[in-house]
Amino acid sequence: MSERERASGQADPGRRDRIIDAALEVIADRGVAGTSHRKVAAAAGVPLGSMTYHFSGMDELLHEAFSRFADRGAERFAARMAQTRDPAGALDAIVDGIVADIPASGSDEQVVLYELYTLAARDPAFRDITERWMARAREALETHFDPRTARLLDALVEGLAVHRTLDRDPADVADMIDGIRRIARP
Repeated sequence: MSERERASGQADPGRRDRIIDAALEVIADRGVAGTSHRKVAAAAGVPLGSMTYHFSGMDELLHEAFSRFADRGAERFAARMAQTRDPAGALDAIVDGIVADIPASGSDEQVVLYELYTLAARDPAFRDITERWMARAREALETHFDPRTARLLDALVEGLAVHRTLDRDPADVADMIDGIRRIARP
C-alpha cells in the first residue's frame, strides 16, 4: 500500500464504482431476484466484505445501481437532444435513439430497465428513480416541444422501446417515425 493510500484510508478508491457497475451486470444476467452480495462481489472481483463496507444492504446497492443506470440513460438522451437544432431534427434524433439504443432482439440494458420498472411499480424508493429519469427526458424534449407534447413523446418512446424489445413483429422505423410525427405535429 502506498503512502497516499494509507493517508486516504482507501487502498482501492474505485472499488465502490466497480461494485455498482458489477451489480448492473448481475441484474442483467440474473434479474434482481437472482442478485446477491456474493454474486456482485464475484463479478466486481472484490472480497465479499466490501459489500457491507460500501453499502448498508442490498436495497442501497440496488438503488445506487439503478440510479447510475437511469442517469446514464438520461444523459445520453439529453446529449442527443442537445445536438438538434429544431423539432424536425429532434424527431430524427428520437428515432435514431430508439433504433441505435434498442436492438430489436433486446439487450442487457433493456433487461435492466424492465427490472427497474418492476421495482418502481412496487416500491416508492425506486419510483423516485424513474420519475427523475422521466422528468429529465421531458426537460430535454421541452427544448423543442411544449410540455404536453414532450410528455406524450416520452411515453411513446418508452412504449416503442418495450415493443421493439418484446414484440415478435415490432413497428418498423417508418411506422415509428409516423407515430412520433403524429404526436409532435405543429
